[in-house]
Amino acid sequence: MILARISSIIDLFNEQLGRAISWMTLALVVVQFAIVLFHYVFREGSIFLQESLLYMHSLIFLGAAGYTLLHNGHVRVDVFYRDLPEKIKAWINLIGCLIFLFPVMGLIGWMSWPYVTDSWAALEGSVESSGIQAVYLLKSMILLFVAGVVLQGLSLCLHSLMILSGEEHFNEEEQDVL
Repeated sequence: MILARISSIIDLFNEQLGRAISWMTLALVVVQFAIVLFHYVFREGSIFLQESLLYMHSLIFLGAAGYTLLHNGHVRVDVFYRDLPEKIKAWINLIGCLIFLFPVMGLIGWMSWPYVTDSWAALEGSVESSGIQAVYLLKSMILLFVAGVVLQGLSLCLHSLMILSGEEHFNEEEQDVL
């Protein structure tokens, strides 16, 4: 019961975060349209707006990685997996998280920590004077990526353990998620 509660909280967190971040795609399109409009119609440019595209793009892809894992949007070889019994799938998910996902996320987090903290210590800004003077926030998105994926990986492990113990079963919608 406690495993189900923890995994549902993590799933809800990543669901809400992913839905909130998805609105950034609209902002990205609007800003890109504005940049093109200003450039070709008004013959004006903005380094700040140009750099904002990088920030939005980074937030979309790094911030919503846990949401993508929740909805099975990451690349995976499904040739054999989709036809396996649910307990075998649960074992594959559990072992995959423990052997691949967590170590890779740990390595990314460990290697990026000094990179991010150094940026925060210097309050690193854009090399352009009219650019966004918050590069430290951009670099922090790496840690947001790691946190979101690790949390969703933990939820995936908990779902797998519940399936292996018989407390949970794949339903039609979750079969592709897990």
